[in-house]
Amino acid sequence: MVTDAQRAEHAARLRGLLYLACPDAPATAITATAEAIAENAEETPFLQAIQLRSTKPPLDELNLRGADLRGAGLANADLNGADLRGTDLANADLRGADLNGAHLNGADLRGARLTTAHLNGAHLTDAQLYRAILYRAILNGTDLTRADLTDADLTDADLKGARLTGVVNMHLPVGATWDSRTRWPADLVSVVIEWSDEVSPGVYRVRGGQRPDRSTVRV
Repeated sequence: MVTDAQRAEHAARLRGLLYLACPDAPATAITATAEAIAENAEETPFLQAIQLRSTKPPLDELNLRGADLRGAGLANADLNGADLRGTDLANADLRGADLNGAHLNGADLRGARLTTAHLNGAHLTDAQLYRAILYRAILNGTDLTRADLTDADLTDADLKGARLTGVVNMHLPVGATWDSRTRWPADLVSVVIEWSDEVSPGVYRVRGGQRPDRSTVRV
């Protein structure tokens, strides 16, 4: 028997699937279709099988701007270069997803799971990353200007070339790697330098352990 919580979870996954399959369809139609399928499905295995993987329509650029993808199952999805500006991805599963070059400006990523996600060259200006799990995320060259990083997990992240100017509530990212191209918030620069070791020519890693009080930026 499918519970209401399971139906809500799978409706979210279906929304993601339908947005990828029918990017030009009206958002209201996609939401209604996903809810109708989830409501009438009686077998949990069928719904659990609907996961988004490494497929997307043969388009030059996937347009999901402003889409409702709350809680969507997008693990390992191919969203390379996708337009996700203003998209609601709160609590979405984006583990291992290819978001290289994606446009996530203003996107809601609160509570999203981004472990090992690839965001090389992605744009996250003004994005909301409250409590997002960015553990081991690949953010090489990513633009995070003015992003809200409240309680976001940047542990062991690749921040080489990342732009972090003006981010909100950023903690010192333990284990993160960075280089001379990385642009840190002004109040964090000296702390990062003090708490980092060179691990290869021109590449540094932030040490762990007890950090000084100024290791957290509160803007």
